[in-house]
Amino acid sequence: MDFCQEFITTIHDLDADLDYLEKRLMNLREICPMALLIPSLYEELQRPALTRIKEHLKGCAYIQTVNVCLHAETVEQYHHAVTFFRELPQKVNVIWTNGARIRGILEKLAHQNLNLLDYMGKGWAVWLGLGLASLDARAIALHDADIVTFDRSLVAKLFYPIVEPEFGIAYNKAYYTRLGLENRAMNGRVVRLFVAPLLATLEDVLGRNAYLHYLKSYRYPLAGEFAMTADLALNLRVPCDWGIEVGLLAEVYRNVAPKRVAQVDLGFFDHKHKAVGNNPQEGLQKMCTEILSSILRTLTETESIVFSEGHQIALQVKFRRVAQDMIRQYFVDATCNGIPYDRHREEMTVESFEQIIPLAFDKYMHEPAVYRIPDWTRALAVMPDLREQLMAAVEADMAEVQLEATMQRSEIPPLEMV
Repeated sequence: MDFCQEFITTIHDLDADLDYLEKRLMNLREICPMALLIPSLYEELQRPALTRIKEHLKGCAYIQTVNVCLHAETVEQYHHAVTFFRELPQKVNVIWTNGARIRGILEKLAHQNLNLLDYMGKGWAVWLGLGLASLDARAIALHDADIVTFDRSLVAKLFYPIVEPEFGIAYNKAYYTRLGLENRAMNGRVVRLFVAPLLATLEDVLGRNAYLHYLKSYRYPLAGEFAMTADLALNLRVPCDWGIEVGLLAEVYRNVAPKRVAQVDLGFFDHKHKAVGNNPQEGLQKMCTEILSSILRTLTETESIVFSEGHQIALQVKFRRVAQDMIRQYFVDATCNGIPYDRHREEMTVESFEQIIPLAFDKYMHEPAVYRIPDWTRALAVMPDLREQLMAAVEADMAEVQLEATMQRSEIPPLEMV
């Protein structure tokens, strides 16, 4: 381990001995129970990535619980998902995030003036999964359902820094090399072509800033794979827009001392890709708008920075120059390593991202309050047994699937006509 830019402990070499890592995790599972959280749309069950993930998780015996936070449109889809994950040896909770039972509990909460029904989406799935996992686990890891290069070492690397008692780590963030599985092309466009030049430009415009310095310490700030302690999970306000990853880093910044934050190298990584989009309301352009809005709000909230029109103009002018300089570096790096690189397409992507800067400032000016789900401690203050009620709903949903399967197995086939 070493310290990266004075902030984040960076772990490079956990590939050395996976067997040792998994044995150590098995030894620690009793004193530090572990739960894995996988937010998923039903559509992911139709793709090969989730099948691969399921097969590799069978070898992760140190994990006690797998919580699948599923968005399903019909009862049939939910039943199929429960059947799909039934092969796993761990205890599996398939949480129907938009199901009738869970919505009914949220309606009771809304009657007590805490309305969580407006937050449906990935952020809501993450919030719900973290809270339910905290019932039994002391360490919680999360990864997406679309990782086509998944293997079981990914989960071990996420959990280990959290559960090793001598480390004192509360939050562990993944970073990785983003190359296409088929064409070896550079991926991670939002990080390379927007977030990296954006943070460099903001630091030029604002001067040295503790929060920007913290964000720049992360080698891949938009990674959707991380692990944390259950105590931290209960104290995070989870963002509910496309800025969820950078918004969570802001919450970690508020809640955790830097020496208790780590990042770990997961090696080569590929997953499903989004289109850039034809306008700022689509694809990666929409994501970049919400990322910048989130960063601006956090800088005001934590660093007391008040932005003006002059900041917007300076940021937009300098952003393109910084991004173009980075593209030249990517071009040289790709060429020297035999990686295909479409420099013109990269330049056009930067131009698209540049156009969202005034839109993000406008969003920040008109919606200055951070749009995040209240943390679990507030929800539990309103309804102390909320987690238990939600878990009972999950168990009832899954029991219905089991009952239906039992009835189907016990059906007597009709007599053949003579």
